[in-house]
Amino acid sequence: MNKQSKSEKLKNIYLLFIKFFKIGLFTFGGGYSMISLIHTEVVENMKWLDDDEMLKMIVIAESTPGVLAINTATFTGYKIAGVVGSAVATLGAVLPSLIVICIISLFFDEFKQLKYVAYAFNGIRAGTVLLIAKAVVKLDKKNKKSLFYFVILGLTIIASLFFKINTVYILLAALIFGIAHTYIFLRGNKND
Repeated sequence: MNKQSKSEKLKNIYLLFIKFFKIGLFTFGGGYSMISLIHTEVVENMKWLDDDEMLKMIVIAESTPGVLAINTATFTGYKIAGVVGSAVATLGAVLPSLIVICIISLFFDEFKQLKYVAYAFNGIRAGTVLLIAKAVVKLDKKNKKSLFYFVILGLTIIASLFFKINTVYILLAALIFGIAHTYIFLRGNKND
């Protein structure tokens, strides 16, 4: 975290809340669909993180307990404004969903019977797939492409789609293979 004046810190705290409230308000479909909007706001618009930091933050957020979007908001907030920024960004990301759920719970029986609501959610589901795909393409541009990269990518796709292996096990296996590959690669370069 860099040194900021008190007014800059207050401005950043306010912006953290507004940006993550906007992300929480306008993104449907969970954490993965939020990645694209988080990237746009945090990396492209505010320049709080660069692409590499964003990719690392997503990896950390995915591998720690909790919801990806909330973890990302928490980590970003902490980087920009410390503990207060962390709390404010997290609150901003959570508040829209909390408000919507509270309203829906008041009218849940009537709400679920409306056919237009069902139609709307079908459209939202389709849009969510696009948001996730957009985030994958943006973040994948920063990955170094190598034979190892394509082998791991292919194996994870096969393990997930065809063998229905739990994502946690796939991530753990990719982690182990990545560490082993890096260790062997670095050791091989030291011998040169």
